[in-house]
Amino acid sequence: MARGEGPGGSPGGAANAERAAALGLVLAAVATVVWSGSFVASRALHDSVPPVQAAFWRWIVAIVAVAPFAAREAWRQRALLRRHLGFVTLASLLGVSVYNTLVNQAGLSTSAGNMGMIMAASPVLMALYERLGGARLGARRTTGMLVACAGVLLLVGKGSLAMDFAAGDLWMLAAAVCFASYSALLRRKPAGIGGPAFLFATFVLGALMLLPAYAVSLALQGGFEPTAGTVGPLVYVGVFSSAVAFFAWNKAIALIGAARAGVVYYLQPVCVVLLSFALLGETTGPTQIVCMVLILGGVMLGAGRGR
Repeated sequence: MARGEGPGGSPGGAANAERAAALGLVLAAVATVVWSGSFVASRALHDSVPPVQAAFWRWIVAIVAVAPFAAREAWRQRALLRRHLGFVTLASLLGVSVYNTLVNQAGLSTSAGNMGMIMAASPVLMALYERLGGARLGARRTTGMLVACAGVLLLVGKGSLAMDFAAGDLWMLAAAVCFASYSALLRRKPAGIGGPAFLFATFVLGALMLLPAYAVSLALQGGFEPTAGTVGPLVYVGVFSSAVAFFAWNKAIALIGAARAGVVYYLQPVCVVLLSFALLGETTGPTQIVCMVLILGGVMLGAGRGR
């Protein structure tokens, strides 16, 4: 066997594993940064678009965005998707219908910065799910996770470990549980279902499950006015936060696992705070900066591979 071509522990296999791990970390970071913008967009829409309507139209935009690349593959794999309909439906419910509606609901009564901070609790649940599944996290990754988690807790507690949750914070905590459950579920995705087909199917099913709630919201709250201030954020969350970010995140989990990708996800509160300051005028103080350093340090420690 030629040097550099062997599987497993050979030089070639090790190099391929390193490249796959690096790609997984990059994809997880891309999804995290893009999703950070979605919290800012949800907060910007809080007084103009009802939460359920924002979630519904987000996925309609996402379906239109991914259809040219994924609809044909989904049609070819329709028998396989029907065979695993229970799995696809559960993923759609957690990751599409419920999660994003909760995020929009949270945006009514809490800041974009708090939304990002609380959402960063989800990697702890991702790691716990993997540990319950028998995976070993390792001392380095566990330490990085704890350091980053301490930074998040201090951010939410405004410099102390005393938690002071608003109603929107509790909605966001429920969203974090949904997202962590969705991410853990992805590790069990049937191997035969392609990534684009899976995304397209979950987007369609998620939108269909939201349709009754959308009809009720429309009847009780009325529609919203399509202006640049409403359509722009919906296009962003539909194309980038849905089509681009979900594809990148799902691929990252396939490459490096939910626990390791979850450590990179701790970057999200840092990105959200910076974006909310730049776009919404939400202030950033010394305490937040110190906590961001903790979060970034934990990410750098936990995302790397051990010797």
